[in-house]
Amino acid sequence: MEPLSKVDIQRDIEAVAKIPIISNILEVVCKTTGMGFSAIARVTADRWIACATNDQIGFGLTVGGELKLDTTICNEIRQHYKSVAIDNVSEDEEWKHHHTPQIYGLQSYISVPIILKNGEFFGTLCAIDPNPAQVNNKHTLDTFHLFADLISFHLSVLNDLSDAEDKNQKQQEEGEIREQFIAMLGHDLRNPVNAISNAVQLQLRSNMDDRNLKLAKIIQDATMRTRGLIDNILDFARGRLGGGINLNFDNTDDLETTLKEVVTEFNIIVPETKINLELDLIKPVKADNKRIAQLFSNLLGNAISHGDQGKPVQVSAKSGDDGLELSIINLGKPIDEATKAHLFKPFSRGKVKHGQEGLGLGLYIASEITKAHGGEIIVNSSALKTCFTVKLPVGK
Repeated sequence: MEPLSKVDIQRDIEAVAKIPIISNILEVVCKTTGMGFSAIARVTADRWIACATNDQIGFGLTVGGELKLDTTICNEIRQHYKSVAIDNVSEDEEWKHHHTPQIYGLQSYISVPIILKNGEFFGTLCAIDPNPAQVNNKHTLDTFHLFADLISFHLSVLNDLSDAEDKNQKQQEEGEIREQFIAMLGHDLRNPVNAISNAVQLQLRSNMDDRNLKLAKIIQDATMRTRGLIDNILDFARGRLGGGINLNFDNTDDLETTLKEVVTEFNIIVPETKINLELDLIKPVKADNKRIAQLFSNLLGNAISHGDQGKPVQVSAKSGDDGLELSIINLGKPIDEATKAHLFKPFSRGKVKHGQEGLGLGLYIASEITKAHGGEIIVNSSALKTCFTVKLPVGK
């Protein structure tokens, strides 16, 4: 074991000082034994340091004071983990020639080990006096062991709290680094995609032959899907590495405009699929409209991918006293029970058409956005149709 540093020793002294019953224990030790000096010592492989003392005989050792390790009996206790109790040194054949009583002028001595719950030897609870005392008996030793166990318990709890605080601090620091990484990742990924999107928009406004027009629309489709993938990846990273889905209720557009914009984008990307939109937004709902757009885009994209090609997708949104209800219905094969059980888990996806494969994060992100709003997604699937219904409360 490496020697403890001054910082480690000071930490241990402060830990003992935080235990509210320490002074009472040392006072009771002196009163019950009739001995004039009691202490809690931190004993390591190379040091003996007083963490707490009760000195009624002028022994002269205060908190932080040290004894030379090899002059103490505690050094031996550190090695064998056994208690030592001496009533009268001069009459004890085992101890009357020992160097410790001779160095410090002791006639009575008692010391028991303090063992932490992890098995580590912390030090000793000890008492000394220049006069004989009745300490080598079961009652006194049991009392000392009880006190040592209480001290060990408190020290172990304090160590656990300290470790938890250190871990929490480390997690906070790591969280800040992760958030910075996520922010930089989003910025670095979005910039080239935005550049491609802007370029293809300019191309679409110019006169192009059919072949180049088709290529431009493919690029436009790819950039939209890439944006969705980036958003989903970043939200997944925030949920697992950062602070989860963040909501911002300062909306620039109302919910009706937001939903219509999502439908317009899909009409451009997949003109072969008709999207029927019915809106009945009577009352405003407290929601992050950009997040709702992301949620809606993920669900609508899922409905188009899994619905029968060429069949329309029905969308309805209504709001009232109970909140918002957004439904997306597609025609096609039903969702089997095995798939439904894992529908909103990350990286889980059913069969999709060739060229429409994804990471399987869309429904997971939609679910997380819904949860962040305090809502739920209900899925009903039959041989005729599949319906995803998002229900959000009114909010305050």
